Amino acid sequence: MLNDDIYEQDGVEISARFRQSIEERIERLEGDANYDESQIPRLDHTDHIRRQMRLVAAQRTEAQRMRRFLERSQPRAPKPFIAL
Repeated sequence: MLNDDIYEQDGVEISARFRQSIEERIERLEGDANYDESQIPRLDHTDHIRRQMRLVAAQRTEAQRMRRFLERSQPRAPKPFIAL
């Protein structure tokens, strides 16, 4: 698990490609959480319902953690181009 204090202090630089990858992962997590939550009314056993609710909570928590990381990060400055 990432320590949130690190990002507040350091301002982590990330590449555009890495940022896009994280954004896509957030989208998948949120979509999966919505789908998994929509399946809860179809479940019969209380233990299965409880596990499904924990899964949804974990997916949403991870998506939120990733959003906070992106908010605290900044784009990596491109390397200078040196023509020979």
